[in-house]
Amino acid sequence: MNLRAVGTIYHFELARAWRTLLQSLVSPVISTSLYFVVFGAAIGSRIQEVEGVSYGAFIVPGLIMLMLLTQSVSNASFGIFFPKFTGTIYEVLSAPVSYLEIVLGYVGAAATKSLILGLIILVTASFFVPLRIDHPFWMLLFLALTALTFSLLGFIIGIWAEGFEKLQLVPLLIITPLTFLGGSFYSIDMLPPVWQTVTLFNPVVYLVSGFRWSFYGISDVSVGASLLMILVFLGLCLALVGWIFKTGYNIKP
Repeated sequence: MNLRAVGTIYHFELARAWRTLLQSLVSPVISTSLYFVVFGAAIGSRIQEVEGVSYGAFIVPGLIMLMLLTQSVSNASFGIFFPKFTGTIYEVLSAPVSYLEIVLGYVGAAATKSLILGLIILVTASFFVPLRIDHPFWMLLFLALTALTFSLLGFIIGIWAEGFEKLQLVPLLIITPLTFLGGSFYSIDMLPPVWQTVTLFNPVVYLVSGFRWSFYGISDVSVGASLLMILVFLGLCLALVGWIFKTGYNIKP
């Protein structure tokens, strides 16, 4: 493996994040703070606790997951779409760099940025509500697997998109609504039985539930199911990326 090539792509993508610091880090942190102000003041005053956890603390894992999913997809999709849009992707493809190294560089950088952002949001949340993390290892594992999986999804979207409109289609119309409806701000046990069943078809429910379990030891679905769901989705994304490079879909003239 050409580690120098992987490192070049990786560091270039991370450097882009620092050049756009306001958009990459500051904006998501401000958005998270606004969520705390709005949901904490408007709903927290009416819902004191959820399963023995204060409402403000209860929504922290959901907020982190919301930002992690959207930022992982956005970072990775734009990272590969822009060189495709400008035509510089062909220089990368013609270089003595394997497809695996290209994926490691772009996806690794996007996942790293998302992880850093997730940890920053976690620190930000601690200024608003008292937090505890019952299972720190599992918290970091869920964080890393989610960032990696959705960075791969973003990479796929960046290859698939033919314009900036399509680039924003999936994060805005699919990822964000699924996260809001996936128990980020409530427990699905609070829903009527019919809607509880319907909600279980939302894959984000499993991610949020498993991540919340790592904090407070409570979950809407089993931790095993949460871990299995993310591993299955990771496998599907890896298979799809492999197919893209094997067929040259949308990357070869």
